[in-house]
Amino acid sequence: MSQKPAIRHALSITREADFAAWYQDVISEAEMAEESGVRGCMVIRPWGYGIWERIQKLMDARIKAAGVDNCYFPLFIPLSYFAEEAEHVEGFAKEMAVVTHHRLIQDGKGGLVPDPDAKLEEPLIVRPTSETVIGKAMARWIQSWRDLPLLTNQWANVVRWEMRTRMFLRTSEFLWQEGHTAHADRDDAMAETLRALEMYRQVAEDDLAIPVMVGEKPENERFPGAVATYSIEAMMQDGKALQAGTSHYLGTGFAEAAGIRYQDKEGQQALCHTTSWGVSTRMIGGLIMVHGDDDGLRVPPRVAPQQIVILPMLRDDDGDETLLSYCEEIRKALAEQSALGEPIRVLLDKRAGKATQKRWSWVKKGVPVILEIGGRDAAGGQVSVVRRDRLWKPDGKVNFIAQSKDEFLGQAVAELEDVQRSLHAQATERRDAQIHRGVTDLAGLEAFFAEDKRYPGWVELSWSRPTGTALEGVVQKLKALKLTIRNTPMDGGPVSGTCLFTGELAVERIYVARAY
Repeated sequence: MSQKPAIRHALSITREADFAAWYQDVISEAEMAEESGVRGCMVIRPWGYGIWERIQKLMDARIKAAGVDNCYFPLFIPLSYFAEEAEHVEGFAKEMAVVTHHRLIQDGKGGLVPDPDAKLEEPLIVRPTSETVIGKAMARWIQSWRDLPLLTNQWANVVRWEMRTRMFLRTSEFLWQEGHTAHADRDDAMAETLRALEMYRQVAEDDLAIPVMVGEKPENERFPGAVATYSIEAMMQDGKALQAGTSHYLGTGFAEAAGIRYQDKEGQQALCHTTSWGVSTRMIGGLIMVHGDDDGLRVPPRVAPQQIVILPMLRDDDGDETLLSYCEEIRKALAEQSALGEPIRVLLDKRAGKATQKRWSWVKKGVPVILEIGGRDAAGGQVSVVRRDRLWKPDGKVNFIAQSKDEFLGQAVAELEDVQRSLHAQATERRDAQIHRGVTDLAGLEAFFAEDKRYPGWVELSWSRPTGTALEGVVQKLKALKLTIRNTPMDGGPVSGTCLFTGELAVERIYVARAY
């Protein structure tokens, strides 16, 4: 029986050996982000930020197409704004960063300390989310039914003081967008809540090639103060869940606290129904853990800062000029084509250095398609092509495909579209294989998530939708197993039987998993 050829991967740590260390290694080797010197904060490097810019561009187009206007609100929020919304504040109080002074002075020992005489009359909270400050603005902007719906969004940074941090997944400062809308009634607000949720599904599935489960969060997982919270949940390669985006119907509670009222058509005063929805740079962490492999990142073409990289094999001799001219001809021809709805993003890497070293740097960054071109290729009108999603041949060698220049140019668009489909298909197949049904009791659930099982995945269960103290009892049982309810899938299909936790008649399905 022949042995499978050994492959020398680009990363020193494999997913199988240590998934958490592998994740950090991908970020480092792909030059996505690095430590900043402030615990819980990161420097997002150009390749990592380029992916965020792509997500931002594609999502922003969807936001504006829905009639939502972008705006910007202050980073600092008066403490009194939060004090008006006790239930909302309770969910964030332990994570808030507080500004108490506006000046520093010398301490006489060569250091600096807050000036006691510069204490603020009212402490300021560094924005953890903007419901309170945007609510105040909405109260000013809305007077009549004619002002509704009011649809706003902002792209910003927020701060939530985290004790245990991990780049992109859980940082004290992160980037996001937060939509905030006000409506005349529940139906219109719910329609907006679900529209935003569907937008997030499209961004995840169509742009990031990440299959997600769309559904409603249980009562205990709702956004503080919300009436209903919906999420998209993605499965990482280690079987854990990642909440990749949320949309909240807030009812009239926030409107009452902030005074967001309008005069209806009959001349009566009524409270607005509000929503909020957001996704963050956490999606990049999800992209890494869904698509990455033991050679680094793999970026779907729709969100790749560069979709094709051309690597000339420069020799520092007279032939380099001819080779670069040939490569530039290919670059221009590619840039004139459109794939996945936009002009192809193509880079000619002219940096000094060995072509193999540059190749592996782009492999680790996950660029979808790499062209490696030498002097003989240029003379013969050829290119050598490697797709990042098909990096290795069965014999353990890099899967370069020799093609004529014209053949490659003729199918470049189709190649990029196929890489996008391929990554989504691989992730979907892997996720579906790790969703398990048939667990019928708590002992079976505990056995399924036994500590010695490396990648258990998710369990789908029938559920009676308990509330209040009954739900709290379930949550405590799950907490003891380090499990959480992810969501109730909106397309979960018919349900029969009884709830594993309560013994009552089941009314819906839920996903239970370990999570980030």
